[in-house]
Amino acid sequence: MNNRVALVSAAATSLLVVGGWAAVSTASAAAAGCSATYAVVSQWQGGFQGGVSFTNLGDPVTTWKLEFDFPAAGQTVSQGWNATWSQSGSHVTASNAAWNGAVATGGSVALGFIGTITGSNPPPTSFSVNGIRCTGTTTPPSTPPSTPPSTPPSTPPSTPPSTPPAGGPAPALHVSGNKLVTAAGATYRLLGVNRSSGEFACVQGKGMWDGAPADQAGIDAMKTWNVHAVRIPLNEDCWLGLSGSPSGPQYQQEVKKFADALVANGITPILDLHWTHGLYTGNISACADVNATCQKPMPSMQYTPQFWTGVATMFKGNNAVVFDLFNEPYPDASNNWSDMTAAWKCLRDGGTCTGITYEVAGMQDLLDAVRATGATNVVMTAGLTWTNDLSQWLTYKPTDPTGNLMASWHTYNFNACVTTSCWDTQIGAVAAQVPVQAGEIGQDTCAHDYIDQVMAWADAHGVGYTAWTWNPWGICGSSGNVLIEDWNGTPTKTYGEGFKAHLLTVQP
Repeated sequence: MNNRVALVSAAATSLLVVGGWAAVSTASAAAAGCSATYAVVSQWQGGFQGGVSFTNLGDPVTTWKLEFDFPAAGQTVSQGWNATWSQSGSHVTASNAAWNGAVATGGSVALGFIGTITGSNPPPTSFSVNGIRCTGTTTPPSTPPSTPPSTPPSTPPSTPPSTPPAGGPAPALHVSGNKLVTAAGATYRLLGVNRSSGEFACVQGKGMWDGAPADQAGIDAMKTWNVHAVRIPLNEDCWLGLSGSPSGPQYQQEVKKFADALVANGITPILDLHWTHGLYTGNISACADVNATCQKPMPSMQYTPQFWTGVATMFKGNNAVVFDLFNEPYPDASNNWSDMTAAWKCLRDGGTCTGITYEVAGMQDLLDAVRATGATNVVMTAGLTWTNDLSQWLTYKPTDPTGNLMASWHTYNFNACVTTSCWDTQIGAVAAQVPVQAGEIGQDTCAHDYIDQVMAWADAHGVGYTAWTWNPWGICGSSGNVLIEDWNGTPTKTYGEGFKAHLLTVQP
């Protein structure tokens, strides 16, 4: 996030139990058919969180209604998201929201809800969408489905944990086609949060991590949200020892300590260069300071390749760590959007760029600095307009000899590309060829309606996302895009609550 905003701102014939997570699934139906999956995400005394998703296997639909019956008495939906939820007796209905009624052939929709229970909590055993039961037949049933049996499975699911199950270390990652994959070839998405402060605290007299250590307690709080990726904004001056405190080796070791701890806890660190050196007083200048105390339109050749040489040298051989070359470029704004071709060339090639007085380091320069160290880590490179514009990313992407390159995209409700049609044509075109990571998602309100749309689209298109931001900067709305009320991970109402609820329904 640029600093101007940051600072003001699915049933089934069988039950599957994996690692304590209970889920049931159906085979697919035919022409006007569906498949569905259901999971108990977490459970506590008297309540639980459920997740259900379906895939449309028939012709495209413009509206949908998902229905199922709870098998046991006392199972009740109290609130839900991504649909209009209702319940009569044991029968539950979820109808599309205004923004997610259209589902293409092969398209999926993920829903979630909070429920109450007075006894056992067996999963539903049958689902239907628009009156068609998800049965696994190649033609739709000749008669509508009968009411699902009220008898629970012979072996009830074990009570799932209140937090996601612990796992091993974060996997080493590489790019294969348009997917991010593990060494075993399994597709992997980066889903989690930003942990801001490494970009500014060192130059604002606030210490290393904004007054809160990046320790095991903090990581454990993230894990209760099912966080599997943490994007860490960094400061060039602090890393290189040019200004600020802590600075130089002390700053570097703090970053390494945090990144190593995240990897050990199964969380992928994304190291992002956020604030850089270079005097910029042009169009939409954030500050008139040569030091890295604000967001600049582009990094400089003076110091930024040196920064990435240092970072890559430290983390090469550890491909569980991802590099995000530069947070939010805006060379298009620096030339007042007068020449977009020149702006895209500036982004890739650097050099002399209109409106920027210092020699610019392009993404190719920075990628070359990383690869010159022998590091083969996955690298993210941005688009224009504070990383919201990927329209020419494929044309102007840097050349990577390792092939481990993915696109970085940021999206907030106040950006230009904020509709599914824009995402389909612009972001989807990139995602069809290379992995795309939404390094920052958010909205400048306390609601979560916009990020719900973003996450539904991203889930359907294999795009990862990390929300802004895991920092307790006051009640949601007073500082914008705040996920937590305290370092214990108490979610803000309702932005943090909405994001946490969704994150608990998805896996990398």
